[in-house]
Amino acid sequence: MTEQTNVFKGIICSQCSGKLEFKPGQTSMVCPYCGKENAIEVQNDEVEELDFSEYLDKLENEAEATDVFHVKCDACGADVELEENIVSDDCAFCGTPIVSKNGSHGKVIKPKAVLPFQNTRKEAKTSYKTWLKKLWFAPSGLAKSARQTEKLNGMYIPYWTYDTQTTTSYSGERGDNYTEQEQYTNDKGETQTRTVTKTRWMYASGVVRKFFNDILVIASNTLPIKYLRKLEPWDLSKLVNFEASYITGFKTEVYQVGLKEGFEMVKKEVDKPVKELIRKDIGGDKQRIHRYNIKFSEITFKHILLPVWISAYRYNGKVYRFLVNGSTGEVQGERPYSFWKIFFFVVGILALVGGSIAIYYYLNQEGS
Repeated sequence: MTEQTNVFKGIICSQCSGKLEFKPGQTSMVCPYCGKENAIEVQNDEVEELDFSEYLDKLENEAEATDVFHVKCDACGADVELEENIVSDDCAFCGTPIVSKNGSHGKVIKPKAVLPFQNTRKEAKTSYKTWLKKLWFAPSGLAKSARQTEKLNGMYIPYWTYDTQTTTSYSGERGDNYTEQEQYTNDKGETQTRTVTKTRWMYASGVVRKFFNDILVIASNTLPIKYLRKLEPWDLSKLVNFEASYITGFKTEVYQVGLKEGFEMVKKEVDKPVKELIRKDIGGDKQRIHRYNIKFSEITFKHILLPVWISAYRYNGKVYRFLVNGSTGEVQGERPYSFWKIFFFVVGILALVGGSIAIYYYLNQEGS
């Protein structure tokens, strides 16, 4: 009988009780010990959105939390879930050894959905090598000289997604352009006429509404945000209801950005599109926004896990970390630059601009 002791723990073979691991892109798990094929029980129901306010109340009573055993890496700060029967392991983010005696139990929100790994470790490594070859201004021979220093680790990174309706009242001004003829004196002392554009301003106010769907918030502070953002977009239409089978054989980071803190990030995320909506509502040629107040309602959320391959490579004595989207194969990360390639590129651009200016003046002189 298949067992599952914890939402983050792996599952065992229904025939021999051997520990199973999920293989990217598969719908079943073959036991490495007895060969038994164990089907993954997939829930085809739509991933449920949870009420934000209601869930916060439940969390205070720990009614919707689950207990996990996790260890915080002293080197990089990653908070990784660790099975209690594992005495030690290496941090998937930086390779530093971590031991269970430094771990602790804690209550966390259970993941609602997971985006299973679609590309294998071998495919991710191929994507990484292709990425190295295509880097602009990279040192010559980087793809051949770079040496991978760490194993490609498959990690599920915690995210929140939020849906919310926004209602925004605002006040400002609408500017409509008009033209006038005016006289001026040129450098020769001659009086001439020219057309000038002026703006007529008038008070404006109103209310705009916009619904935001699946605003993605990274719930990890371990990896560089700029690289995780560049791994986007994620195809959230491929999310499936959480099933422990999908994360067996992979490591899972416990979220460090809480549910409430995550929504504070949402407030910042919606600010720019709401302002654009206000400007459109004001209309005219120009707009000024003096005051606006965004109110949020119908807030729902999901706690989801997204797949990332993590590793590092060494070049010229320095280590560079890189990430691979476990679903699309997109690669992002740290990389070296060639000073001389950039130098000669800039010199070439300046020479091209300088040559164009010289030709322009030459042609003008010829025509005069």
